[in-house]
Amino acid sequence: MFKKFFLTAIFVFSTIFIQAKIIDAEIEKKVNTLLQKMTLEEKIGQLNQYSSTWELTGPTPEDETNQNRLDDIKSGRVGSMLNVVSAKETRAAQKLAVENSRLGIPLIFGLDVIHGFRTIFPVPLGQAASWDMEVIKQGARIAATEAAAAGIHWTFAPMVDISRDPRWGRIMEGAGEDPYLGSQIAKALVQGYQGKSLSSDNTIVACAKHYAAYGGAIAGRDYNSVDLSMYDLYNIYLPPYKACIDAEAGTFMNSFNTLNGIPATGNQFLVNNILRDKWQFSGLLLSDWNSIGELIPHGLAKNLKEAARIALQGSTDMDMESSAYINHLAELVKTGTIQEEQIDNAVKRVLTLKYKLGLFDDPYKYCSTERERSQIYSHENQSFALEMARESIVLLKNNNILPLSKEIGSIAVVGPLAADKDNPLGSWRCQGEENTAVSLLSGIRKAVSSKTKIHYAKGCDLLTDEQEYQFHNQISINKDNYQGISKAVKIAEKADVVIAAVGETALMSGEARSRMNIDLPGVQNKLMEELTKIGKPIIVVLFNGRPLAIPEIDKNAAAVVESWLAGSQSGNAIAEVLFGDHNPGGKLPVTFPRHVGQIPIYYNHLNTGRPVMENSDIFVSGYTDGPSTPLYPFGYGLSYTTFEYSNLKLSNKKLGMDKSLTVSVDLTNTGERKGKETVQLYIRDMVGTYSRPIKELKGFKKVALKPGQTKTVQFEINKDKLSYYNAQYEQIYEPGEFEIMVGGNSVDLLTTKFELLE
Repeated sequence: MFKKFFLTAIFVFSTIFIQAKIIDAEIEKKVNTLLQKMTLEEKIGQLNQYSSTWELTGPTPEDETNQNRLDDIKSGRVGSMLNVVSAKETRAAQKLAVENSRLGIPLIFGLDVIHGFRTIFPVPLGQAASWDMEVIKQGARIAATEAAAAGIHWTFAPMVDISRDPRWGRIMEGAGEDPYLGSQIAKALVQGYQGKSLSSDNTIVACAKHYAAYGGAIAGRDYNSVDLSMYDLYNIYLPPYKACIDAEAGTFMNSFNTLNGIPATGNQFLVNNILRDKWQFSGLLLSDWNSIGELIPHGLAKNLKEAARIALQGSTDMDMESSAYINHLAELVKTGTIQEEQIDNAVKRVLTLKYKLGLFDDPYKYCSTERERSQIYSHENQSFALEMARESIVLLKNNNILPLSKEIGSIAVVGPLAADKDNPLGSWRCQGEENTAVSLLSGIRKAVSSKTKIHYAKGCDLLTDEQEYQFHNQISINKDNYQGISKAVKIAEKADVVIAAVGETALMSGEARSRMNIDLPGVQNKLMEELTKIGKPIIVVLFNGRPLAIPEIDKNAAAVVESWLAGSQSGNAIAEVLFGDHNPGGKLPVTFPRHVGQIPIYYNHLNTGRPVMENSDIFVSGYTDGPSTPLYPFGYGLSYTTFEYSNLKLSNKKLGMDKSLTVSVDLTNTGERKGKETVQLYIRDMVGTYSRPIKELKGFKKVALKPGQTKTVQFEINKDKLSYYNAQYEQIYEPGEFEIMVGGNSVDLLTTKFELLE
């Protein structure tokens, strides 16, 4: 029976593979035929991307720049448009290109669909806290369906940059600090956006960004330089990009940063040596917004013409918004500085993508107003937004106060984010409409008994990022904030419990939103200080797009709930957790520091020659004015039940290079509620050619258990899980002793050891 199934599977796979090869060959033939008909100017036009700054369905734009761009579309001098949204607008733009240009080549429409289109899901860092690849994949699938219904073909996501610095604003857009978890999430997102076939009208092509190592920005300052060893580049920062290759992401995007002195846009080592040659990526590589033009202030190019040459020779196929290609490539060909064949190669990649999307068969296939009405912001999509939001919530502290009874007598709901319906949508909210999120206050009112008295006070204003910059170090409490804090204290005194909604605005994280301080901005700490004085139990709900340094909150609160910026259904999801309708199971995808001075802080660090140990003396790698341990470690998250790990076993204590062994552990729900636990597998290479991290995540499984239930969780270990890359980007396998660690976070672990044989 198994043999029959195995042979059938091979036949089906072979058939699909052969069909794909036939389709690819047919597309290649069509691309080459079309290319032969194109003038040099038309070829260069396909490499040019503009952003829409006017309504294509309205009157002819009066602005000269916009008029020129309109003429460029009609003459075939534009290959792609971004920020053209809606079935009506994309149809109008497509009509301009297809029905006016000589060859009728369709446009491809791109948009930053980062964590939802109109239905907004938790910010990506929050999604990563679910550690649930199917949930993350389905979220991307829904976002793609909505975007495609509005005429979009291409998303500039997923952002797969690893970041160990929570000051960096764009940590919000990624999966955190770990390359293994980040790689699994990158794969899930690409598969969700692209579906089973790019030719379907409900899929959009993914764009892995920002290539490469953008998350390693020095000092956590956006757009800043990145300076990495090749060892860290290969082992920490590149794996999620490679996962996108393996998931067949259709496109990549350059990053803004320099890497070891050379800007990523035009970095021949990154692109030609690794992306094109080693990884064999044949898809389209897009610049980021004006990143070709930024080669000039980087000091790599003296003018835009030289920047165009460097970028094209660095295998960047499409120019987003710098106009370097459209203005200078023809001249560079005529002078022999670059060869037309180099342009042909880039154009082939653009045209191939358009054929794969089916745009030559039907340029208007995505422009359906009927689908737009029925598939965007549907009830089903909102239901899934609720599911994803609650799966993303992490319980950081609980002194047996949660979950609350729905029959509780009175609740004081306070804080600048308690009634907020906008900030929970987060940054990069795409087409999410202002003030459409469910507020925490609304969610609580919906959840509790009609007999429960709810008192609300804003407490204080939440400063904008500009105000924070001016006033953070000299706390400014004006008359309104004095009165607001006083009112919050008065209602808290009357309540059985206080729920405090504090954190960041949506625009305190995201692009260009780096912060020097990562504690509570504004006067929120003063609000919390005054609330603590009254002695009532305080439940803190955090709204944030990055880890925050909140040691006083952790010390004084009865419970701390990390909700992130949870999207359209934020308030309902948080309320379900607070009142026990959902048992939280989220785990942190990133370390929370105690203080900004610990940054960068991450779990998979090297041991050093003088590691910090219990009762160790002063001459160790620590601080003299505080602990080196994090406030909350990577992988951490509590539940309303308890889990016990036991009976860690290996199928063999010795592993041959061509063999595998099984790690097993028993997980028991020792509490009184059903719950989910993410079982995490870490490995340490005890001795190697290079100093190896104290632990590295190499596997995880999310397990649902009823009270009293035990399950045996297994992981398979082979040499690939034990390998790493040397400074020459060679994958190496070194025999010797390895430590296996299994547990519910990166600190509380059962351990055992085995030996890898030569």
